Amino acid sequence: MQSWIALFVEQLKATTWLEWLAVILGVAEVLLARANKVWLYPTGIAATLISLYLLLQVALYAEFLLNGYYIVMSVYGWYHWIKKRGQPAVQVAYANKREWIITLLIVFAGWGLLYVLLINFTQSTVPVWDAWVSSTAWAGMWLLARRKIENWVLLNISNLFAIPLLYHKNLVMFAVLTLILFVVAIFGYYDWRKIIIKERLTHFAS
Repeated sequence: MQSWIALFVEQLKATTWLEWLAVILGVAEVLLARANKVWLYPTGIAATLISLYLLLQVALYAEFLLNGYYIVMSVYGWYHWIKKRGQPAVQVAYANKREWIITLLIVFAGWGLLYVLLINFTQSTVPVWDAWVSSTAWAGMWLLARRKIENWVLLNISNLFAIPLLYHKNLVMFAVLTLILFVVAIFGYYDWRKIIIKERLTHFAS
């Protein structure tokens, strides 16, 4: 146990200021997402740009692609959340059958595609693991952009596998950040559930 603590402290001391900045912005992003605030997107884009550089340094290629996907989905989500042409903002809701089918396609097709890319075009030492973390997060980000409550479930599946992967790659603060995101996502799910219940009660009362 003491050796694990010593290793953690050693890795903590080796954490660069860029990693610290990415972690701080990442925490801010998930707190804004939990609060259902559109500012989560510009904050997340800034954190992701830093993460792209850091992940490339440790050869987590699927995670690198995932973060590039985050930027695309963040721009899409930012646009999707903003009121357009006098229409009301997108409401928090549960995913329908069609959205679940798309979600599962993203997870499993993405997992297979990323695995093939990793074993054929990179020197990845963890292709199955890396691909799974990324494909489940892809699905979660798509649901988040559409303001579907199930995004928290998919993102936490990704987080659960990402924590030991990041620690294995000596990105200790990213692992700590992901643990924080895991906990916050649990609260985020219940916060969004309250929003849905409140909106339904308001609809029935009107």
